This record gives sequence, C-alpha cells and structure tokens, in this order.
Amino acid sequence: MPRINVTSVLVDEQAKALTFYTDMLGFVAKTDIPLGEHRWLTVVGANEPDGVELLLEPDAHPAAKAFKQALVEDGIPLTSFAVDDVAAVYDDLVARGVTFRQAPVTMGPMVTVVLDDTCGNLIQLTSPA
Repeated sequence: MPRINVTSVLVDEQAKALTFYTDMLGFVAKTDIPLGEHRWLTVVGANEPDGVELLLEPDAHPAAKAFKQALVEDGIPLTSFAVDDVAAVYDDLVARGVTFRQAPVTMGPMVTVVLDDTCGNLIQLTSPA
C-alpha cells in the first residue's frame, strides 16, 4: 500500500521558509540538496526524524503563485499540522511574533488556529479539544 513519504508546502523563498519552519514552528532540517537555482529542502518533526518530510518547494511556477494567492484571499489554509495543545502553541507562537489569521476555535472534537507562514501560505494547526 502507498504511504506518504514527502509532502510539499509552496514557498516564495526557501531560505526564509527554512528559518520560519525551524526557528518558529520547531521542525528540523533533514535534506538540503542544491538543484541549480533551488534546493531539495525538507524538514521533519523534531520528534520524528524518520517521519514524513515536508518539502519547502519553490512556488516558481506561475500557477503556484496564483493558487496560493487565491487560497490566502479566501482564508483557506494550504495544509494542516497536528500539535498536542493548540492553545499552548498559539500562546508560544504569538509571544515569538507569529501572525495568526484565526485565534483558537473549537470545532467539534478539534481546536484549530490559522497562521501566516511568512512565505505566502496560511497554515492550520490542530489538536484534540
């Protein structure tokens, strides 16, 4: 059966994305391979060194930029990450200067927030209520 090995987040600048995803969100750099103008640049969860890799993929294709812009304009997150406690993570990230588009909201069995990743995306964080 197939399994998820790598998934992508489209970013406007890979170096800036690496800084945000590692320094602010706590991911850990895993793979960094130069590929001409861009890099195969992945991060993983700090406690999951062999887990699913998140590719910080350049949004160089014109369709990617339009897609990202439309999602942001409509307030739709590009992807979602799980955390143990959304409220605690929200407080920590606000203190570190992360901009949120949605404060913690309980939605049935989940609590969610939506943040701006500084790379052109809205990202949702979720935890059990």
